Amino acid sequence: MNNKKIRNYQIFSIVFTFLLGSFLHFTYELSGKNYLVATFSAINESVWEHLKILYFPMLLTIIIGCFYLGKEYSNFLCSKTIGTIIAMIFIVVFFYTYFGILGKNIAFIDILSFFIADILGEVIAYISIINKYKCNRLISILVLILISILFIIFTFFSPRIGLFKDPVTGTYGI
Repeated sequence: MNNKKIRNYQIFSIVFTFLLGSFLHFTYELSGKNYLVATFSAINESVWEHLKILYFPMLLTIIIGCFYLGKEYSNFLCSKTIGTIIAMIFIVVFFYTYFGILGKNIAFIDILSFFIADILGEVIAYISIINKYKCNRLISILVLILISILFIIFTFFSPRIGLFKDPVTGTYGI
């Protein structure tokens, strides 16, 4: 197997996720608050919405990569799913750790954590792919579908817990 090919794809994935995720931070407002756009864009400044703008670009790189590399790397889907989940966990843990220490959120640190999470998730996926980590593709597909559904549902029906609370407005969801 050609590790250079997968390494280059992972670098592409990092850049793509960072750029598209940054853009998705603004697309809901730019769309005139379109509900369809809200399903995959940040609708507020909550941690949940920042997870969404990380998740959907990473999901796109998973889908594209499955067509591009899936036959050559049988563990591609599983590895990328694991990397995506770890990236999302990093954002949550990092945010609540620094917020707990400082007592406030800082936009620069949030952006930096997004970028670090993106890199971390893709590096973990890369390591899993080249080490031929094995897992069940069906489980990966079901996990990705479930996460996608939860992002859509919780955009419109957000639980009233801190993860979903916009620290700027104090509101939840749409």
